[in-house]
Amino acid sequence: MAKYVDGFVILVPKDKTAGYKKMAESGRDLWMKHGAVAYYECLGDDLAAQEMGGEKAREFPEMTGANGEQDVWFSFIIFNSKAHRDEVNARVMEEMKELAVEYKNEPMPFDMKQMAYGGFQVEVEG
Repeated sequence: MAKYVDGFVILVPKDKTAGYKKMAESGRDLWMKHGAVAYYECLGDDLAAQEMGGEKAREFPEMTGANGEQDVWFSFIIFNSKAHRDEVNARVMEEMKELAVEYKNEPMPFDMKQMAYGGFQVEVEG
């Protein structure tokens, strides 16, 4: 069965890592509760450009515009299919509306304008 992935690249200020991790753990619990196959939040720690075929790839900090005070996070959620993703996300968003009241006074630990998101159809799997 083909899988589907929601992927994110997020810049998080280094001094807000704890707040972001707390939010990410809550997100993990929520998405897994509603049926996601897997949930990953990954902090960049080896982001130096690598040479591939005689050329250097771009570095994530350069590509994202991260400054020295920000960490690059690469995050993804795995689903069984795009339809499964849509079903899970609908349930998550409904529950998030209820939770918004509870967390309304907590500041977002990153700037949403420094987040990229997309849905991806898995074409090759190992």
